[in-house]
Amino acid sequence: MSAGGRVAVKICILTSVHRPFDTRIFYREAKTLAGAGYETVLVAPHDRDEVVEGVRIRAVPQPGGRRARLTRTVWRVYRAAAAENADIYHFHDPELVPAGLMLKLRGKRVVYDVHEHVPRQILNKDWIPKWFRGMAAGAARVMEASAARLLDGIVAATPTIAEQFPVSKTVLVQNFPSPGELAAPRRVEYSERPPLIAYVGVIGVIRAIREMVEAVALLPETINARLVLAGNFNPPGLENELRDVPGWEKVEFWGWQSRAQVAEILGRVRVGLVMGYPTPNNLNGYPNKLFEYMSAGLPVIASDFPLWRSIIEDAGCGVVVDPLDPRSIARAMQWLLENPGEAEAMGKRGQEAVSAKYNWDAEARKLLQFYENLSNGPGREATTKLMTK
Repeated sequence: MSAGGRVAVKICILTSVHRPFDTRIFYREAKTLAGAGYETVLVAPHDRDEVVEGVRIRAVPQPGGRRARLTRTVWRVYRAAAAENADIYHFHDPELVPAGLMLKLRGKRVVYDVHEHVPRQILNKDWIPKWFRGMAAGAARVMEASAARLLDGIVAATPTIAEQFPVSKTVLVQNFPSPGELAAPRRVEYSERPPLIAYVGVIGVIRAIREMVEAVALLPETINARLVLAGNFNPPGLENELRDVPGWEKVEFWGWQSRAQVAEILGRVRVGLVMGYPTPNNLNGYPNKLFEYMSAGLPVIASDFPLWRSIIEDAGCGVVVDPLDPRSIARAMQWLLENPGEAEAMGKRGQEAVSAKYNWDAEARKLLQFYENLSNGPGREATTKLMTK
């Protein structure tokens, strides 16, 4: 029951790809919806059922590989979601479009949360044969167009993605952090921090991981800098390849970290790296980690793409580099480490920009208004409060 004694509208969130505690899915959207009074269930690959911060997690077995995920896991997620008999279904992965359409045939309201420009992303998938990528991208374009016509709503993560869908059905909900979200409880004063540079997130070739490691090797030994990596390698075998790259001896690999652990890491390093190759998705999308580093008060080193450069120059919060050139990355690393006063000032300016502009509060209001329009549900009181802030 919701506040006021009304039966809560039940929302079931689906993912077959992401961890249940994915930043956007759990910490941004699921927690926001649960906090607004919606009964919120998250179906995801996980090791157990549990309730966390008001969100009930319904686990399905974790897939043993890509093929199993695209077949068995998708079916299990659909079956578990259908069994919940929710009022609204909100799925996060393009491979779940068929599941979303089947739920729609059951008379349910269904929302597709689009994280990436999927057709462009397919063109850069190494595991898809090159000769087949164009056809696969075309099929994805047709699939998403059909979903846009038949489903009840689209939640887009970036303006470029939103442009691909009907305005009448689409809401732009960007993945900005909450102010103070990554503030470490044991934050080390900037002037007292060791010369550590951090990269947090998926560790992959197109995220310029090889260039980052090579850049650290180029730094003068007198700086004594180290690169801290937190996240998972994609593909897993990439870790073994990188161990032979000059600079790996200066890497501290921490593996996947919880949000609290990420906050601890960012509270003791001097610089945050947000890198990527010039793929279509990177050139036209917001890098979530950029705003998270800014929220934590870190100066950033980022790929020199027009959209990214405009954000960084406007906020005065970092340096842009050629992501394909380890020497360019190394020069930026060295400058920030040798000029801690200006580096700290950049970090503070980035933090101010997040508080003023790039924060989750405004995005949460849009998400809740979108759900209010879909459901006329129990979030009305909470939505009204947020919309009038």
